[in-house]
Amino acid sequence: MKVVGIIPARYASSRLPGKPLKDICGKPMIQRVYEQVKLSDTLDGVIVATDDKRIYDIVKGFGGEVVMTSAEHKTGTDRLAEVAKELSAEIIVNIQGDEPLINPEMIDQAVRPLLEDANIRMGTLKHKINYQAEIENPNVVKVVTDNDDFALYFSRSIIPYHRTDADTTYYKHIGLYVYRREFLLDYAQMEPTPLELKESLEQLRALENGYKIKVIETEYQAIGVDTQDDLERVRKIVESV
Repeated sequence: MKVVGIIPARYASSRLPGKPLKDICGKPMIQRVYEQVKLSDTLDGVIVATDDKRIYDIVKGFGGEVVMTSAEHKTGTDRLAEVAKELSAEIIVNIQGDEPLINPEMIDQAVRPLLEDANIRMGTLKHKINYQAEIENPNVVKVVTDNDDFALYFSRSIIPYHRTDADTTYYKHIGLYVYRREFLLDYAQMEPTPLELKESLEQLRALENGYKIKVIETEYQAIGVDTQDDLERVRKIVESV
């Protein structure tokens, strides 16, 4: 079964313009992401999907595979689906282009359930939250799952609500998604749903339409780069290894 990872990469960013091309210890961020993703055991190929010629040229320059996509896409999923239409792969992995320290095992952890169970259409990851500040931060998306590790809900609010004195474990959602190709193409055509719009969380569209999302717990952290401070933090980590 062929599995392809796609890294959507846009130049525009409200908080850090030109983010994919920011230098991290001698390499642009998109190259750092690409090289980490290539280390995955479950991927048969990796493609950068961009609407910007500067990113396209950089990826070509370091020998990566890249395709130009429409500049009209509103979401990364739409960009992903445009590329997936032209692929023969059965499984598509959506990998964030602003996580240059992504551990390739995270990709494998998310992909394996779809390789093992043909009934799973979509999967993602969660990580245990250890700090109260993250629990209370609306920018940290929380997820709750059922006994079979399928998502019940994603929210920017605190879920589950801690009404009693019993210990509660909270999980943050890690935005790495795995799809069966045919489901991805259908999913991208679905209209935005009420809860999706209220929470500004696109994955709720799948739940609101009655589809299940497998959620695998990972011990690895994802460090996204959204601000200059994030970038400096990543640079220091890379310098230290």
